[in-house]
Amino acid sequence: MDVRILGGLSVRENGVSITPTAAAPRQLLALLTASADQVVPVTVLTEELWPSGAPRGARTELQSHITELRRLIASALTRDDGPAEIRPGWSDRRTADAVLVSQPGGYRLDTGGGVHDVWQFERAAGAGYRAMDAGDLTRAALRLGEALALWRGEPYAGVAAGPRLRREIERLEASRMSVLDQWIEAQLGLGRHAELVSELSGLVARYRTNEPLHAHYLVALLRCGHHDEALTAYERLKTALAGESGCEPSARLRRLHRSVLTLRNTAGRSVFDTHAHAWTPTRTAVPAPAHVPAQYTPVRPRPLAVGSLV
Repeated sequence: MDVRILGGLSVRENGVSITPTAAAPRQLLALLTASADQVVPVTVLTEELWPSGAPRGARTELQSHITELRRLIASALTRDDGPAEIRPGWSDRRTADAVLVSQPGGYRLDTGGGVHDVWQFERAAGAGYRAMDAGDLTRAALRLGEALALWRGEPYAGVAAGPRLRREIERLEASRMSVLDQWIEAQLGLGRHAELVSELSGLVARYRTNEPLHAHYLVALLRCGHHDEALTAYERLKTALAGESGCEPSARLRRLHRSVLTLRNTAGRSVFDTHAHAWTPTRTAVPAPAHVPAQYTPVRPRPLAVGSLV
């Protein structure tokens, strides 16, 4: 089975799509993929489909959705035009009931050792985090970049999400932002600030109150000598935070702001050579970037295992 949820739901068995077009079975399949290879209790499934309370006949309706999913799975298993790399006779040993398994109190989607893009994301992210902890910024940037490249858009895009799926979507988005933060930190550590400015500009415009992203943006601008742009970005963040929560930027960002002011004022100050016979204005050299916080390191949540919502 091939499961893709990082940018829309796509589930394939035997190389054939088993993703329903109808909203309710699609939502049901989405929740099963969130806990693939684990039993999802019937109570969790009904809460997802009917968050305001299960109506009379909910169990019968749930069973009809399960039957529809198994029909799609059975059709996929009997197709002989799947990818050539699938082992001969492999689909003959799989049945719809063995893929979507009934177990006491719930159902389990059996991937058969297949691919799940969330698992791939979390493996690559974990490798990137370990590289960061070891100080290997090159490897960290590579593995964290691989994790981010798996995202094609919003998780479970196109699926009507109930309370359980919404929590899973929030968890995945938080994990992605954590990986993004660490990838940018690794890139800055490798001196790639000039390449990051454009991307960070777009990110802070999208995430108007995200302080770690703004801190990275200020550092990148500062290292490029764009002091005025850094001050403007800080003021935009300050205004957005005040409007949204009434809060000031964090102490770290305020220190970074003071560093921007100091460097801008130092870079623009003229001094005079008092040893010369004439007044000779000269420019003071800009202090080395050591005056600027090299990295902004918020506490980062480690990626959680798939299935944590049950």
